[in-house]
Amino acid sequence: MAQALPPTLTNVGTVVSVRGSVVDAWFPKQLPGYLNRLNAGEDGQVVVEVVAHLSADMVRGIALTPTPGLARGAPVVDQEQSLQVPVGHALLGRMFNVFGTPIDKRDPLEQVAWRSIHQAAVPLMQQSTQSEILETGIKVIDVLAPIERGGKTGLFGGAGVGKTVLITEMIHNMVSQHQGISLFCGIGERSREAEELYHEMQAAGVLDQTVMVFGQMNEPPGARFRVGHAALTMAEYFRDDAHQDVLLLIDNIFRFIQAGQEVSGLMGELPSRVGYQPTLATELAGLEERISSTSTGAITSVQAVYVPADDFTDPAAVHTFGHLSASIVLSRKRASEGFYPAVDPLRSSSKMLMPAIAGKRHYDTALAVRQTLATYDELKDMIAMLGMAELAAGDRQIVYRARRLERFLTQPFFSTEQFTNKPGRLVSLDAALEGCERILNDEFADYPESTLYMVGDIQEVTA
Repeated sequence: MAQALPPTLTNVGTVVSVRGSVVDAWFPKQLPGYLNRLNAGEDGQVVVEVVAHLSADMVRGIALTPTPGLARGAPVVDQEQSLQVPVGHALLGRMFNVFGTPIDKRDPLEQVAWRSIHQAAVPLMQQSTQSEILETGIKVIDVLAPIERGGKTGLFGGAGVGKTVLITEMIHNMVSQHQGISLFCGIGERSREAEELYHEMQAAGVLDQTVMVFGQMNEPPGARFRVGHAALTMAEYFRDDAHQDVLLLIDNIFRFIQAGQEVSGLMGELPSRVGYQPTLATELAGLEERISSTSTGAITSVQAVYVPADDFTDPAAVHTFGHLSASIVLSRKRASEGFYPAVDPLRSSSKMLMPAIAGKRHYDTALAVRQTLATYDELKDMIAMLGMAELAAGDRQIVYRARRLERFLTQPFFSTEQFTNKPGRLVSLDAALEGCERILNDEFADYPESTLYMVGDIQEVTA
């Protein structure tokens, strides 16, 4: 469905130059506003966003659609408004592009409100100052790297370690536990990944409470750069108008920075450190600061983060880290050992894990679990060379505890039931803490390690 446009569009200009995605246009009557949408070409199919005023009658824009066929002298119509996307409950279960057009080959949307993708962040006075933990029902995350409600969590991991499965499970738990809405935003995704995720969510039964927005890898940089803003505008409706909690999943935030870098290069801006755009910090903050919680609802974000060449000093990684309140690191080694979810308990961390926020019991238990696992990690080389028999009695005890904790922190997922034939488990934070405490107190020293593998709460072991 085409977006409803203003009835009388009389501000018409002419294309002066086309350089890839950069379009310069001349408007003799009136200069279009900054960030206005222009439709260029004889059929108006090329969508351009104004990003600079060059003179009193010249504008420069970035094309959000491919420009082949667009020539000098072609007409340009000022739509007298910025890019708009649809908002409302009619979006649930659907898949959209950056213009809010459905791309799932289903019926077009009818009777929906449209809203500009350029919205201001919630003023500080209206933001919630309460730091709350959002329970995900996943033991290893809730205990060792709790997520902040209304905060931003980074999900780090390479290909094939379970990022998508973890994202699908979080969506399932958000819907079942918090009656919330999930919104998936794919920035620079491969179209294969988008299609697979759509079918996986359909199979897991979570699609009807999810909205999906994609700016795919083959699209121009302008479209990839704006798709995050489009998704946030849809999420803000559910938070501010419907007063619901929203889980916003972004895959991948690095590609947003990369698209901004391409746009900056096309515009001829001087590059900054390592070739990044000089406006990197501002652009990232403009997107991230819109993710927040108010007294009536919250947007909680989980963002997949690609770290270029594993260099954590890269400007893209440094600026992204500054916005995150928790980091969940997925480890290929743990995945190969069969520990799912493959979260690395020693490299994952959260700012929520403080006695004042999480509570003394949670803080002390998490600290003890981490210390036990860290000591076991240090002893692994000695065990590999000399065997368990050469360890001191105290160290042997720690190893037994750590091995039981590792297995207890695995969990069967609802989204993988058809592969594992194990029913999914949703474990409350209290139950997860109780299980960790009892293992640390050696209550399960006589139980085989395998009895703690892939269970929900600790009662299942005793039963």
